[in-house]
Amino acid sequence: MSYLDDLFALPNEVALVTGGSGVLGRALALALARAGARVAVLGRRLEAAQAVADEIRAAGGTALPIAADVLVADEVRRAADAIHAAWGPVTILINGAGGNRPAATTAPERSFFDLQPADLEHVVRLNLSGTIVPSQVFGAQMARQGHGVIVNIASMAALRPLTRVVGYGAAKAAVINFTQWLAVDLARAYGPGIRVNALAPGFFLTEQNRYLLTTRETGDLSERGATIIAHTPLGRFGAPEDLVGTLLWLVSPAAAFVTGAVIPVDGGF
Repeated sequence: MSYLDDLFALPNEVALVTGGSGVLGRALALALARAGARVAVLGRRLEAAQAVADEIRAAGGTALPIAADVLVADEVRRAADAIHAAWGPVTILINGAGGNRPAATTAPERSFFDLQPADLEHVVRLNLSGTIVPSQVFGAQMARQGHGVIVNIASMAALRPLTRVVGYGAAKAAVINFTQWLAVDLARAYGPGIRVNALAPGFFLTEQNRYLLTTRETGDLSERGATIIAHTPLGRFGAPEDLVGTLLWLVSPAAAFVTGAVIPVDGGF
């Protein structure tokens, strides 16, 4: 093996990507597979997870599609059993499930005072509980074996409060707090072989935010999108592949002394 393989290759790892059928999750799942990990792709719809798994297999990787709701502990436990039966315990968990909904976002026609508690609670549960539940299920496997890496997907909206995305920003801020808490708890209780970190993506075009950042009619930048680009030194939105290098570093032996860290990938925003 080369020096870089020793640092970054993942030939004996079993990885799970929740939200693995989404735009960002797909890129992360493909990258882990290309680095040598066996990758379970978890999504709410089996068909979508299957499509990503098929793409990994077509590229020569090993993948397993799984349908589960990250908010339902029994479904996550069944997913853990299926992965364990196929490959053994998970050693890399990427908590990528999350997102926002328009009704939990302020707008010219919808003030903070108009937001409904149910909409805000949905966004908080999806992002925070959707990170905690898999961390409990798969973190328990890591605790038993004394080895494992968890990477949570936070957001720059957690570190620099942004207009409009009140529920999402609050939820992702909680994800960062949870990341740092869990890093200490697992290392102290179960040893230094378990690490927990977070990625904080900046502005990436996804299906959820596309028409906040661009106009539906022309695809040109919206007013909000133009403001964001003006405040991003690298002058563009992120592409999913921009997360890959940082992810592979965090889950690899190269980051063996990194835990409780939140790494921005935001073009300098």
